[in-house]
Amino acid sequence: MNLMAEVKKKVLSVQYSIKHRFSILKLWLGMKLGLIRSVMIMPYQGFGNGKELFFLGRLLRDRGIGISQLDDSRWRNFKKMYKRFVTWKIPDARVEASFDGITKSATTDDKGYFEFRMELPQPIKSHNPWHKIRLELIDKVVKNQHTPVVYSNVFVPSEDVEFGVISDIDDTVVPTGATRLWEMLKTTFTGNAHTRVPFPGVAAFYQALSKGLVGYENNPFFYVSSSPWNLYDFLRELMTIHNLPQGPLMLRDIGLSREHLFAGSHTKHKLVQIERVFDIIRDIPFILIGDSGQHDAEIYLQVIRDFPGRVKMVYIRDVDPASHEKLLNIAGEFGKLGVEMMLVTDTIEAALHAVSKGWIQEKDIAHIAEEKKEDEEMTGSQPK
Repeated sequence: MNLMAEVKKKVLSVQYSIKHRFSILKLWLGMKLGLIRSVMIMPYQGFGNGKELFFLGRLLRDRGIGISQLDDSRWRNFKKMYKRFVTWKIPDARVEASFDGITKSATTDDKGYFEFRMELPQPIKSHNPWHKIRLELIDKVVKNQHTPVVYSNVFVPSEDVEFGVISDIDDTVVPTGATRLWEMLKTTFTGNAHTRVPFPGVAAFYQALSKGLVGYENNPFFYVSSSPWNLYDFLRELMTIHNLPQGPLMLRDIGLSREHLFAGSHTKHKLVQIERVFDIIRDIPFILIGDSGQHDAEIYLQVIRDFPGRVKMVYIRDVDPASHEKLLNIAGEFGKLGVEMMLVTDTIEAALHAVSKGWIQEKDIAHIAEEKKEDEEMTGSQPK
């Protein structure tokens, strides 16, 4: 390790130690002054392979954000988003997970996160791919605490699964201007799940992929994004409102850590999360969907190199014309590895290709086209 890297590591360690002590003091004062009266378990959807389940969550002060409404003002949206980012994390508390007679516990880390990898004594055999894990807070955190109990939903592919889909979110599912910082911040902090509308036809296309040829939503979806975990409930609400297939959201933590001043590498985060899915769900191929604005093609290329034979197709939404030449070169690298990469500007274009490959039903094209037209009329957007 060179001198500059060693100095940076020591500086980060000191900064992190100061921040950690401040967080402990802030939490203690919050408890003493009665600012933290109730806590909540925020469960994150997980996944498994029948023999092992992986899921995580976070323990926080109950923020009382509630469900957004279409007519919420920008100021109301801003206040809710502010609450999501100004969090009171609850460290060193035990959370217990129970499923099918198995019970395990985990302790929250210094940012309130907990993680479970639960091994099962026998494989899950069920046509329903979704399973509920009971989560309960064991330790007493606040006075007069009502024991928080919630359920985490975990996806385990059934026998009828055809393939999985891993999709980016920002500028792949929803226009965010992720490559333009001010536009992204304005969109994030003044909008809500109703006003953030997916690209025209995307929801119907994703539903068709989820149904595949069996005709019902059965193929798993995973959404990998560099958005922070603070936006989890917001993104989950957005997916429900706009009828996107449910699936685990794999976000990242932001803020000072022992290794990073603000947040870890966008590329490394996405690569680690995608390869975790491949490691746990081993027996099915995947379609990867991203955009041209944030190195998704390069990340997917590395996944294909690390897991040969596991990727059926790569769709890249064209949101950055300046990247065309680079993407053509990357497409050549995909071809050498036996995987097609398609740069698309229109949802129908991708859907027609999926029909030609036998991944979705031909009758779904009409529904995708109809929804795409309705989305364009509602938002006043140009066809995409």
